[in-house]
Amino acid sequence: MAENWDMPMAYSATNFHSEMGVVFADRVRDYTGGDIDITVHPGGSLFKGGEIKRAVQTGQAPIGERFMSAHANEAPLLGWDNLPFIATTYADNDKLWDAAKDKVNAQLADLNLVALYTCPWPGQGFYFKKEVNSSADTQGVKFRSYNTATATFAEALGMIPVQVEAAELSQALATGVAEAFISSGSTGYDRKVWEQLTHYYKVNAWLPRNYVMVNKGIWDGLSADNQAAIQKAANETGADCSAKSQELAGWYFEQLADNGMDVTDAGPDFLAELEAIGAKMTADWLEQAGADGQAILDAYNAN
Repeated sequence: MAENWDMPMAYSATNFHSEMGVVFADRVRDYTGGDIDITVHPGGSLFKGGEIKRAVQTGQAPIGERFMSAHANEAPLLGWDNLPFIATTYADNDKLWDAAKDKVNAQLADLNLVALYTCPWPGQGFYFKKEVNSSADTQGVKFRSYNTATATFAEALGMIPVQVEAAELSQALATGVAEAFISSGSTGYDRKVWEQLTHYYKVNAWLPRNYVMVNKGIWDGLSADNQAAIQKAANETGADCSAKSQELAGWYFEQLADNGMDVTDAGPDFLAELEAIGAKMTADWLEQAGADGQAILDAYNAN
């Protein structure tokens, strides 16, 4: 008897994470011989981004996708991928995930979740509607934050963090609820932010990861064969999604520039300020995440 699973995802249908979700669903259908039939619901259409984890935890949806660090306020360890300037290339980000994976999975199990695959966004940079050379230019700017790390960055630069989901970003910029944000080139492209904003500063502060999670009770109830089939689909899709992210990273910058945005590296003064804030954020995270956080960084630095 086929099981039908609804899979809520937070990003638009044309975003590569959502497209890869469809690839994953197709593989699962194929590899389980039709036992598990997943329907993907992109763009926060079934559950809004901020509701997806709880929906999966409680079994309202058996499976879903969210970016991992969205849960760092509940479980600090899950902010492992938001440590500024620690792992700023795809290769280093993979190394960091390898170091974090076991601890993260143990933490997720406590939340009744199992991570099937993760996929990095391109590196994070800053979007503004004016030239910014240092924090002197950012005072009082309304800044869209998407988790604790981004809110911390905003406050340290004298900005006012406002919580806005990606799906609501265009509207927030159009109405002045938000005037700036940090993200990859991907979100800027998806949301056509050149309609409101003028400058993108490449910082590559971190490569945050989305993850596809399944309810642990539902997962434990599957046959060993179906677990293996789904995990095979997940491993393949995670690798393909990461490759796609890397391939698109430069292309997104070209699209922003082609649409009239000024796309440049952050200037030395601004970068120095960001790096100082980043060092403090890593220290704060280690304090919150404790021995497990230190173990992740130690394992990463040992490689």
